Amino acid sequence: MLYDIRLAIEYEYEAAADSGRHVLRMMPRTIDGVQRVVAASLDCAPLPAERSDRVDFFGNAVTTIRYDRPLECEAFHMRARVERLAGQTIRFPATPLAALAGEITAHRDIGPDSPQHYLAPSPRVSFAAQVTDWALGIVAGAGDTHEAAWRLCTALHSEMTFDPEVTAVDTPLAEAFAARHGVCQDFTHIMIAALRALGIPAGYVSGFLRTNPPEGQERLEGADAMHAWVRVWCGEAAGWAEFDPTNAMEAGEDHVVVAFGRDYFDVAPIKGNMRTAGGQKSTQQVDMIPQG
Repeated sequence: MLYDIRLAIEYEYEAAADSGRHVLRMMPRTIDGVQRVVAASLDCAPLPAERSDRVDFFGNAVTTIRYDRPLECEAFHMRARVERLAGQTIRFPATPLAALAGEITAHRDIGPDSPQHYLAPSPRVSFAAQVTDWALGIVAGAGDTHEAAWRLCTALHSEMTFDPEVTAVDTPLAEAFAARHGVCQDFTHIMIAALRALGIPAGYVSGFLRTNPPEGQERLEGADAMHAWVRVWCGEAAGWAEFDPTNAMEAGEDHVVVAFGRDYFDVAPIKGNMRTAGGQKSTQQVDMIPQG
């Protein structure tokens, strides 16, 4: 499937803000056999005093910018055409749970896709006893890593309620889990914590999800969302698979990847700081238009 994607993130400041520095991860990435970026651009308004583009450790496109004058507003607009291939079904059997620890120990690669990076707590994912106990009950009797991940994915979808009014970007995963309410970031962090507690490497994926309107209705501009889901290392032979617990599905051609990381901290679309005396208002809009 070929998509034209637009992402707009804008800020308005109550008082002029200055000395701004930002790190942006908004550009989709090319992944062999999964998706191909045909063309992409990222525009910043106003133009920054400095801009540099690079690729981070995890292979994500990163833009760093600096402003040297007071600003009352900022806008970041990404446009891309991306070819997304059909589903990412694993081609080889997943490793039995009992054998996974041995495969991880034997894995010597320490590159960005190494399972070693996705086992320990990370800035936004810590172990929580209630999540671990819940996960142990869900995966009891599971034969392999893929089955265990699928059980957790569908259980979270069943037990959690999607609710953008309950959590914020910095809400601890244990709090979201206790409330059984949250957004895709919360679903994703909880599933990652559950998997890591079981000794299964898991990471965070940020990207775009095409949403389909109800039958008989036209697609709405801006109806698509910047989304999050989970990468799971299913063993040496099977490699990585992706699960979307918010929607109880494996990632497929409706999912376009922007960035991989250990958790949201590694992949946030905008990080940085501005010096200001007032508050701010931000908006985000995504359009993901299939081209056939």
